[in-house]
Amino acid sequence: MAWLKLVLIACFWVTVCHGFYPKKLSNLGFPPIPAFPNNSPAGAWDCFKNLTDTHKGDRMKDMPNLKQYFQKFGYLTAPEGHNMTEDFDEMVENAVKMYQRNFGLNVTGNLDEATVSQLMMPRCGREDVINGTSLMWRNNGSGHAPNGLIHAVKHYTFFPGSPRWSVFKQDLTYAFDPDHEVTEITMAQMLTVFRSAFQRWADVIPLTFTETDDYANADLKVGFFSGDHGDGEPFDGPLGTLAHSFSPEDGRFHLDAAESWTVDLADDSASTAIDLESIATHEIGHLLGLGHTNVKGAIMYPSIAPRTRKVDLAEDDVEGVQSLYGSNPNYNGSVIRTTQEDTSGGSAFRPSPLFLGASPLILFLSYFVF
Repeated sequence: MAWLKLVLIACFWVTVCHGFYPKKLSNLGFPPIPAFPNNSPAGAWDCFKNLTDTHKGDRMKDMPNLKQYFQKFGYLTAPEGHNMTEDFDEMVENAVKMYQRNFGLNVTGNLDEATVSQLMMPRCGREDVINGTSLMWRNNGSGHAPNGLIHAVKHYTFFPGSPRWSVFKQDLTYAFDPDHEVTEITMAQMLTVFRSAFQRWADVIPLTFTETDDYANADLKVGFFSGDHGDGEPFDGPLGTLAHSFSPEDGRFHLDAAESWTVDLADDSASTAIDLESIATHEIGHLLGLGHTNVKGAIMYPSIAPRTRKVDLAEDDVEGVQSLYGSNPNYNGSVIRTTQEDTSGGSAFRPSPLFLGASPLILFLSYFVF
């Protein structure tokens, strides 16, 4: 009976730890999870819902909005004066396919629910594609560890030309635009958040970051802006483009003042709340020269849902920034990735149907065996 006892224990813990729903719940007799939850807050790209299940050859009134989106993030390069028609044409189909590849979706060229749901997700304003080349994929194959062994494929990317801060610039100063702040976050809170975000990067590379009141001469300039604010990258309101920053050695870092910014999700019940430190950590990566990655758990992944805290560098982030600057001599090689969703509106853990169905049986059998 000892072997049966071990099997039952193993089965129990597998079902407990399997905390995510299978992709095909209908195969297990459970209804599928809707792609668009009824209680999800409306965002800047909410109109994309109307494009669900469309494909090449269709005509939709919201298609010009999608074309503008794809142009903004580099997926669609329209000739000057190109008419934003309602046609789902071949150019749009190709853009959809590249987007699906970038985000690990089923590559069909059709706007299925999964693709539209991803398109509606709030995100960083930096491009995913430049001049037809995706910045979310590296074509360098597998990397090599110092001992010559092959390790996982590298996914981190850089801006074109791999810009970085000068080797003679080991300490970068940062300051906040006194004319572009938000009232819901105090300066003390702002300083705490940004000290933490900058330190996460300083822990892994031989650079330091120092606060300064001299905004005009700071290396990195942070501010909150609304709509068209003069940099060619206008913001679009809540739950659209959250922020954007520029590659070295530009130093500009702009956040959308229209967002519901928070420094503590547990103390903020808004369904639209955006964690400031999560966005700051991502944008600092751009300030240092990193592009987007297709690794969903990485800081440099472009999208983030409301009420999500994601602040710890993943291995992909660390390898990328160290490729540009080298390693901090005191870095011990540890990487911790933490992503927390809906910290006050409910637990991120969802018991799987397998657990719900199998656990009672396992416990029942355990009663007789143990």
